[in-house]
Amino acid sequence: MNLHVLPLAITMMAGPQIMCALVLLTARRPVAASGAFVAGVAVATCLGVVITTGLASALSLGAGHREGSFGKVLQYALVVVLVLLALRNWRNRETADPPAWLGSLQSAGPGRAFRAGLLLIGLFPSDVVVLFTVGITLSQDHAGPLAALPFVLATVLIAAAPLLTYLLVRDRAEAAVPVVRDWLTGHGWLVNIIVCLFFAVLILV
Repeated sequence: MNLHVLPLAITMMAGPQIMCALVLLTARRPVAASGAFVAGVAVATCLGVVITTGLASALSLGAGHREGSFGKVLQYALVVVLVLLALRNWRNRETADPPAWLGSLQSAGPGRAFRAGLLLIGLFPSDVVVLFTVGITLSQDHAGPLAALPFVLATVLIAAAPLLTYLLVRDRAEAAVPVVRDWLTGHGWLVNIIVCLFFAVLILV
């Protein structure tokens, strides 16, 4: 597939997704919970690619590269939405609070962690947009879902990065994870702005 979509894997995990991965490392069974979360991300990403590729092909969203094509119009509409979301995050930065469910994951077991990975990737608006972008790209290239394997692997690797780091340098990670988690929780609005603008630029390039 076109390799320009690979950076979208970063967007898939930026925001609550990566914060969720960090919070799970402070759970009672961090390795089991984090592994289940990564599995949920993998399943949701694979299903998302299959579904969006099928829809893009069925609706001819990737037909042609004409400026007036529906796919191109949709891309421009997404850029506008992303810019508006970035402005909203900036405006509400002083009152932004982390979602309550994020903190509750500290007591999550593998089953709940798996569902968190599944739902965050499958239902989170920015991830749905990314998956549709990948689906449209595959449709434009007349490629099947298997062509998205590099994108899927990159997304799963990013999701697993906190767990892999924890396993490699466990003592240091146990001290660093709460610090990183707290910073991300307090600056979630900044992460969201960066993600929105980063994704908007990728769409326009």
